[in-house]
This record gives sequence, C-alpha cells and structure tokens, in this order.
Amino acid sequence: MASEIRQLSVFIENKPGRLSKVLKLIGESGIDIKAMNIADTNDFGILRLILSDVDKAASLLKEKEYAVTITNVIAADVENTPGGLAGALSVLDTEGVSVEYMYASLSGTGEAAHVVIRVDDNEKASEALTAKGYKLIGDADIK
Repeated sequence: MASEIRQLSVFIENKPGRLSKVLKLIGESGIDIKAMNIADTNDFGILRLILSDVDKAASLLKEKEYAVTITNVIAADVENTPGGLAGALSVLDTEGVSVEYMYASLSGTGEAAHVVIRVDDNEKASEALTAKGYKLIGDADIK
C-alpha cells in the first residue's frame, strides 16, 4: 500500500482578507500547518494544506461554510541539489504516472526537499520511487 498523506483543500474567494481569515481559524484552533500551497484564478483559490489535524480543520471550516475536500497524496524526500526533483519526476514519467500538481519545502536539515505530489496512481508512484531509492515520507516526517 502507498504511504499516503491526507491533504486538506479549501476553496476560497480570491478577495482581500479571505486567505488570512482561513489561516487565522486554523491557527486559533491549535492546528499546525506543515506544508501549504495556493493556486488561484481571478475568482477563487484552492488552498492545499498538510496539517497536524486534518479532520479537526475540515470540521471547523465546514462549520464556517467553507468548501473543503480531503485528498490522499504522497510525499518523498528529494535530494536538495540541482536536478534532484527532475530525477524523481523522471522515475514517475518512466512508469507512466501522471503528476497533477506538487509543492515542496526544505527538510529540517536542508539536505532534502519534502515534495508533496498528487498523482493519478499513488500505489504505482510509491512503488516506483521506492524502487529507485527515494524515501517516502508520512505526516510525522513533515515538520
């Protein structure tokens, strides 16, 4: 089975103050943001979060009438050197795994980047990356 991480996506209007309001609600609840990404259009944004408590955040935001979804993604450590990410993506490409989106942050040591990846087949991607020596990481590994 793939080593998956649960990601919370929040759909928010692309208006001043909307993002900070969501982040304030999460912070006031004592939920730690471990990684995040936001993609936007003219009208709305999708805030993607790896959190210390996905279920609590989802419940809180639903109570405030935000549209949220929980998605299983994978994450891997990728060497923090020029071409490190390209190598991991090449593995996925060779195996025919399609990457929908990704985002990254440096690990605590800075020697590796934690890369969160949404793919069309978590199991296949996990197996391919592991076979090529990439370390899959879980929620506890993303600080």
